[in-house]
Amino acid sequence: MMNWDQIKHNWPQVTREIHSTWGKLSPEDLVTIAGRRKQLAEFLQKRYGYEKEVAEKKVDDFAQKLQTPV
Repeated sequence: MMNWDQIKHNWPQVTREIHSTWGKLSPEDLVTIAGRRKQLAEFLQKRYGYEKEVAEKKVDDFAQKLQTPV
């Protein structure tokens, strides 16, 4: 599992996975989010209508599925 410091550091690579998972997030959204967990959850709430707790769980589940780069 990648932690959020790793995700932020590897944001250009992670954005491909995020866009594949949540296609409603635009490239501009991903630039604004810039690897910040809270902002990703907020954008998921806006774009998908998730409740706050659901969005945060989805973000955490996503991070858990990411493999740490070698």
